[in-house]
Amino acid sequence: MVCGVYHGSARAVLLAVAVALVVGVGGGAAQQQQLSEKFYEGSCPQVHRVVRRVLKAAHRADARIYASLTRLHFHDCFVQGCDGSILLDNSSSVVSEKYARPNNNSARGFEVVDDVKAALEKACPGVVSCADILAIAAKVSVELSGGPRWRVPLGRRDGTTANITGANSLLPSPRNNLTILQRKFAAVGLDDTDLVALSGKRQPTPHHRLQALDHAVILTLVASWIAGAHTFGRAQCQFVTDRLYNFSKTGKPDPTLDGGYRALLAASCPRRGGNKTALNDLDPATPDAFDKSYFANLEANRGFLRSDQELFSAPGAPTAAIVDRFASSEKAFFRSFAASMIKMGNVKVLTGGQGEVRKNCRMINGS
Repeated sequence: MVCGVYHGSARAVLLAVAVALVVGVGGGAAQQQQLSEKFYEGSCPQVHRVVRRVLKAAHRADARIYASLTRLHFHDCFVQGCDGSILLDNSSSVVSEKYARPNNNSARGFEVVDDVKAALEKACPGVVSCADILAIAAKVSVELSGGPRWRVPLGRRDGTTANITGANSLLPSPRNNLTILQRKFAAVGLDDTDLVALSGKRQPTPHHRLQALDHAVILTLVASWIAGAHTFGRAQCQFVTDRLYNFSKTGKPDPTLDGGYRALLAASCPRRGGNKTALNDLDPATPDAFDKSYFANLEANRGFLRSDQELFSAPGAPTAAIVDRFASSEKAFFRSFAASMIKMGNVKVLTGGQGEVRKNCRMINGS
């Protein structure tokens, strides 16, 4: 959701994260009970210090890395649970998710994950999973960017498969209209009524029942996660040019886009002759800081992506009030974001004897 290229629609992620949050709270309860903040207390007590040291060194060379690592954790969890599957390279038995449309030339930070794994293998050989590395790296990245702190439940195991089909179908495009987004939401077993009632099924032939949760609570958690994904990081011109020049095929700019901001973006992303891969700050006010500025941008109609602005500007948007609340209270935003990240990190985790602890995050053991 954040980094050099952006492929996720915030409206679609609103739906998608709602599914992930509910599954994390409901169907994944058994797995959650096996995760623990103290999981590595005896076997690798320095795990957080090692991750923090490697990430701080990486950030000195790449200011975008914190946002990129946060996004990796989301893209890992959403496709088939938090199992490190996004880290697997192509092999005779694996078709890598890295080459799915939402990830190809977009998801980044894999080399830093490799560096973290190497440091942990030196300190605690064969102990810390790649899935847990992603969860810890996301937490540390947010903290080092000025965001909230939270305690990460640990003990995930690494999966032995990848799911490029799921990555292609479940992670939506920022250009999807609401009809398409609703269709994709239905493809994972939930319709609009399910979203409101928050009971139903994650897949057409599910194994998990969803627990009913308060609708406002879910919307708050979802909006906070989306915002966290966009409060730092960058996106390419190709994902805003339609808003600048041909919104919804009208030949005109997006009417919700602030005129001054549109002129600024047009200078960076010209109609003709420009570089479609040129990077732009998702949050022009504080591009590398994790803070509430993103919400003030939306209130001023200065959201970079159409899907971002819809959180505030879409007619009847249920998230508009949440945008206002978070714009006025960074404490409320931080609290909700931390809670959302914990729930996201619990989606369909492998624990105990399931999966493995990879020696190399790019390949399954023995391959």
